[in-house]
Formats: sequence, C-alpha cells, structure tokens
Amino acid sequence: MTRKYFGTDGIRGTVGQAPITPDFVLRLAHAVGRVLKKTEARPTVLIGKDTRISGYMLESALESGFNSAGVDVVLLGPLPTPGVAYLTRTQRASLGVVISASHNAFADNGIKFFSAQGAKLPDAWEQEVEVELERAPVWADSPNLGKTRRLDDAAGRYIEFCKSTFAHDLTLKGMKLVVDAAHGAAYHIAPEVFHELGAEVIAIGCSPDGLNINDGVGATHPEALIKAVKAYDADYGVALDGDADRLQLVDAQGRLFNGDEVLYLMVAERLARGEKVPGAVGTLMTNMAVEVAFKARGVEFVRAKVGDRYVLEELEKRGWLLGGEGSGHLLALDKHTTGDGLISALQVLQACVRSGKSLAQLLADVTLFPQTLINVRLQPGQDWAGSKLLASETEAVNAELGNSGRVLIRASGTEPLLRVMVEARDAGQALGCAERLVAAVKAS
Repeated sequence: MTRKYFGTDGIRGTVGQAPITPDFVLRLAHAVGRVLKKTEARPTVLIGKDTRISGYMLESALESGFNSAGVDVVLLGPLPTPGVAYLTRTQRASLGVVISASHNAFADNGIKFFSAQGAKLPDAWEQEVEVELERAPVWADSPNLGKTRRLDDAAGRYIEFCKSTFAHDLTLKGMKLVVDAAHGAAYHIAPEVFHELGAEVIAIGCSPDGLNINDGVGATHPEALIKAVKAYDADYGVALDGDADRLQLVDAQGRLFNGDEVLYLMVAERLARGEKVPGAVGTLMTNMAVEVAFKARGVEFVRAKVGDRYVLEELEKRGWLLGGEGSGHLLALDKHTTGDGLISALQVLQACVRSGKSLAQLLADVTLFPQTLINVRLQPGQDWAGSKLLASETEAVNAELGNSGRVLIRASGTEPLLRVMVEARDAGQALGCAERLVAAVKAS
C-alpha cells in the first residue's frame, strides 16, 4: 500500500497548507489514538516540539485529537527529537510525538512518532494510521475523554541522560567548545550538557524567537560555526539541526567533519578499546572511502536506503550497533534507540579525550573521495529507468571507475528530480563522469 501522508520521516510540509493544518493534525491524532486503543484501554502519549511558532498551534491540535479519542497526553515543551524518544521509553508511554520539520525553515513543520521503546515506527504502522484516517471519527464521551498534564522537568531528565553516555572516568575540562543549537529544540539543553561535563562553552544559535530556527546557523549552515570557532579560538565546534538529531563538527583549524567520518570514528574508538565491531551500516550516499577504511580493519559495511529509519532497520536485522548518514544522523544503539546529535558529539569528544589525539589525527586513515552530485529535472512521464542510452553510459562509467569509484542514480522522493552522483579518487574524473551521465539523462 502506498502511503498518502507519511514520508521518510513522518508527515511534513508548509504550515497552513495540507496536510500541516490544525484540522488535519487533529484528525491525525484522533486516528493515531484509535489505532492505540485497539491494543490498550488507556494509552498515554508524550508530545514534544521544536521552537517554531507553529508548534503552539499544532500542539493544541494534537492534544485535542488525542483527548477526543480517549488518550491521555503529557506535554514536554521544546525538546530534541531524541529527547522525546528517550522519555517515551523511560515514562513507559504508549507513543512519543514530535512536532518538528528538523532542518527545514520555520515556515515548515511536521509530525513524527516513536514507539513505546523509543524507536521509529515501521511502514505498516503508518499505513494502519492512514487507513484509520479515512474512517469517520469516533468521539469519546465525556467520562472517557483523555486528560493532559505537563512534565515540567523534561529538559533536566534528558540532560542527565546525555551526560550518562559519556565515560564516567573522563571529563571535558580544559576544552573550549562552540555549541550551535540552530535556534532549535536543544537551545536550552546542548550548552548545559557540555558545560556540566566540564567544558568551557560559547553558545550560538541558542536564542529562538519562533521564526529563526535553522536561519543561517546549525548543522545545515556550518559556516556560522566555523567562523565562531576561529573567532573564539575554540578547540571544537558542535552544530545541531532544528530538532537536534543531526550533527556537524568543526575543529580548531575550521575543518568540517561529516557524518561518514564520525561513523568511522565511533567504530574505530570501540576497536581501540578492544570491543568487537562486526559491522556498520551506512547508506547509498556514504562515501566510498569509509567503506574502504572499514574493509581494511575487518569491519563489514552494508548500505541501506537513504534515511536513518532504514539504517536502523538494517542494524536491528543484523544485531549491529553503529550506523549513520553523511548528513550527520548517527546511530549508536548501545547508547540510544535513535539518532542523537548530542550523544554522537559526546562519543567523538570522548574518543579525543581518551586518546589524547585530535579529531584530525584520529581520522588520518580516512580521506574522503570527491563526490559530484547533479540534480536533473525530469520531464513529465520521462522513463529514465528504461533508457538504453543511460544504461549504456552507466555501464561505461562503471567500467572506467573500476574499484576506485562508484555511480548512484536515484529519483528524489519529494521533487521531479533525478539525483546523479559519481564518486572517484580524482575530483575531475568524478565531475566528468557525472556530466556524461547527466547528458544521457537529458537525451533520453
């Protein structure tokens, strides 16, 4: 069954346009409540949000929808997505709900859900909700309406959890950090976590006004972090996105490290401690240099579809712990059930402190291959997948690259675009091959 509303990470769109309208969100919560009531007499859901001005409106709509289905609600206020996942598990709630559009601008918003175990829910659950959405609502009568309360110390509980994932015999004393929370959900949390572990913290992107989330700051705009690290002569910079499940890191020289490099570091740090790491999961977009480096260390590497939920599914299937995306979504399942930018940053800083080495030194074995990514707009009805010309050119490029590069061609899930990516040890070769493939697409 094709999902009508749910995408790769919940339901997302522009506020005031379907489906991100208060009437739809109320119906959505009612439908989710009806699904929960099939297996539980009195469900409880937690609702957290980022700092977008529309969060107030959508929070009220969700609360009403759940209460109308006989579901109790606990409001958490502004809290990172992984914080909601954590509290859903520890509070023994039936479901966690996050109001956020992650790295998007403030005009967008979205709704995503976590299971009682604090994990992303499967496609089958989302399909069940969509079926319920098509049915007429069944409003609870007054004695059976849900109730709502607020968990006042949600932020403090999550701060303590994040700190607990950092080695108890280590400290960040003597380290100066710039922390950029993207004016998002971690604005009041991220600086405290690093400060309480001993670091000197310079906070930027921690003054939300409802309209400035991800605006020139955060993981999607690392230039602000790079500038601040240099200006304050800091050791490292940590940037999160609007809901704090994504991470970017910068060192004192202004070098930016992406999620592929962080994934390798998390694996290498565990190997250095004598732990066994049978394998790690990346995505179709993970840089080939990381795959080569894992192979050299005897660590199996598997690629999942793009999206942290698919990385998680692959990890669970194989019983592995570590995975992630180049965008900065990292999973360490021995620390948390979902991707967490703060916890990922702590794992990196822990490796630096324990080894006495810089991030650049720890990643000396990995030199990322140059990548060229070109988006090609598709014409209505264009059958790119059936193009013999594109197939022939792809075969020729693969033969030219051999074991020193790769090709990835995939359709966008949200726009009429074809994404053509070529990776090679030589940047010029990657560009030339990508342009050849783009020409073949346009001629098809």
